Amino acid sequence: MRLQVSRETNLLLRPRRLRRTAAVRALVRETRLDPSQFIFPLFVRAGRGIREPIPGMPGQWRVSPDRLAGEVEDARSLGIGAILLFGLPEEKDAAGSGAYADDGVIQEAVRALRAADPDLVIITDVCLCEYTSHGHCGVIRDGQVDNDATLDLLAKTAVSQAAAGADLVGPSAMMDGQVGAVRRALDAAGFLEVAVMGYSAKYASAFYGPFREAAGSTPKFGDRRGHQMDPANAREAEREIDLDIAEGADIVMVKPALPYLDVVQRVRSRVTVPLAAYNVSGEYAMVKAAAERGWCDERATVLEILTGIARAGADLIITYHAKEASQWLASR
Repeated sequence: MRLQVSRETNLLLRPRRLRRTAAVRALVRETRLDPSQFIFPLFVRAGRGIREPIPGMPGQWRVSPDRLAGEVEDARSLGIGAILLFGLPEEKDAAGSGAYADDGVIQEAVRALRAADPDLVIITDVCLCEYTSHGHCGVIRDGQVDNDATLDLLAKTAVSQAAAGADLVGPSAMMDGQVGAVRRALDAAGFLEVAVMGYSAKYASAFYGPFREAAGSTPKFGDRRGHQMDPANAREAEREIDLDIAEGADIVMVKPALPYLDVVQRVRSRVTVPLAAYNVSGEYAMVKAAAERGWCDERATVLEILTGIARAGADLIITYHAKEASQWLASR
């Protein structure tokens, strides 16, 4: 039976009343963005006095540890409290030894930042792809990444980063058991308070291209579909999330963000631990390219994207737009 609504009743039901002015819209806004939600990724290159632009990611830079404090100070002034560090070593080898060297580029960067800013939340990436001569995320045996041999090196990397002063470590290699291996190693080394952010549902995505250029981590042969997730799978993401939480993850992640907002929402409805989503390099580069050509309003587009990620359920958003978005939010 069709509901009959009189003209008088219809005039009483006007949702537009709460959209009338910017102040009213702000008052009733369901999803709110704040710079404290953002994690700003930074690329650290071995050497001194380096600040070089990344061609595929306009506005992003590779910086040496001695220049890093200035980059972070700028972000901190905008209300961003957390950074995520990726390293580019001086030399690479088959075992990715630069990842877990006590004098590695990330270890040096963490020590410098910790001395400069005790309150900064420093998150470090725990993977080998930036450090291996072959570009893969772990040890190669018979042309394949050896999962279990890689776990030991990921654990060593996490402990060395924690010893340098990292607050959180983020195992991102998508090796089975990586969170558990890292958690056990941290605890055994006395770093019980260092948290683990699991790259729990990390998809084998085409959106990583600019990052691989920035970090020098493109595989020399093959690809990563044997350990990163199939983009067609959503239920599998729930299983990966459950496994990481069982292994001791303090924060879980969905990566990338935009093509997987349905996965973000599924995970949010399933877990109570903090949930991060990674607004990855390809998503960033697409917006930059369109904005440079006048095809979109960058400010409006970025804030809409970040709002969508938060609306889907992400508590934390890793984004290269963190500084710009924070400036735009302040001027709303």
